[in-house]
Amino acid sequence: QVQLVESGGGSVQAGGSLRLSCSASGNTYSSYCMGWFRLVPGKEREGVAWILGDGLTSYADSVKGRFTISKDNAKNTLYLQMNSLKPEDTAMYYCAADKTYCGSRYVGYSYWGQGTQVTVDS
Repeated sequence: QVQLVESGGGSVQAGGSLRLSCSASGNTYSSYCMGWFRLVPGKEREGVAWILGDGLTSYADSVKGRFTISKDNAKNTLYLQMNSLKPEDTAMYYCAADKTYCGSRYVGYSYWGQGTQVTVDS
């Protein structure tokens, strides 16, 4: 079982930065695929970025060049550094993990955090 707890959300002006953190429990954390998703009411959950156990990363086109996903295996923590934030980045951000699946489809992930709200003001 893997438990995930996000933190670091908040309100920021357009062009600003935030760093989200996701604290994970579970001995197999380092080998799991970890991802960040976001949800806006009325829309489907969108994959933002994900990172394989070996550190390989992928990003949604909408955040490439602005967001960076990383993880610290020693701290069992996943991060999402968000720069040059835009109002359209406003959403609830979720951390997800899975032992075998790694990609943009939220249905592929077995474990989810409760989410942290990010609001970007224009």
